[in-house]
Amino acid sequence: MSSEAQQYINDMAEKRGYVLEYHKIMATADFEVLKAANTVVSGAYLKPRLLDAKTKELLFILSLTVMRAPKPQLKSHIQVALDHGASPQEILEAIEIALPEAGIVAFQYGVEAWQEVVQVETLEPQVEVHTGKD
Repeated sequence: MSSEAQQYINDMAEKRGYVLEYHKIMATADFEVLKAANTVVSGAYLKPRLLDAKTKELLFILSLTVMRAPKPQLKSHIQVALDHGASPQEILEAIEIALPEAGIVAFQYGVEAWQEVVQVETLEPQVEVHTGKD
């Protein structure tokens, strides 16, 4: 990997608070396309505009939930939203918006990713249930 590509990945991690697996792959496989894609993302998402960072993260979480994006990507945006001041409840409300439009499967997927990040205490049934493992 070139030192320029390494510095680019380091800068991305510093500015975003994360890098995705495809960023790391493209830094070595096709650095020019990575830079082009990042320019679009920077314009629409990273640059300060009318929406604040917390709101953008909530929108990202909703869209990633609806699309059932890779769970590490969804979880990274949940963490970034928390870092930008979103409460766990605000993030859950953003995920809940997926329910009427994308359905229960997308909603469940988002809730599971949310739980893995925020670690809310869960309740277990106090009666015997079929686990589906029999």
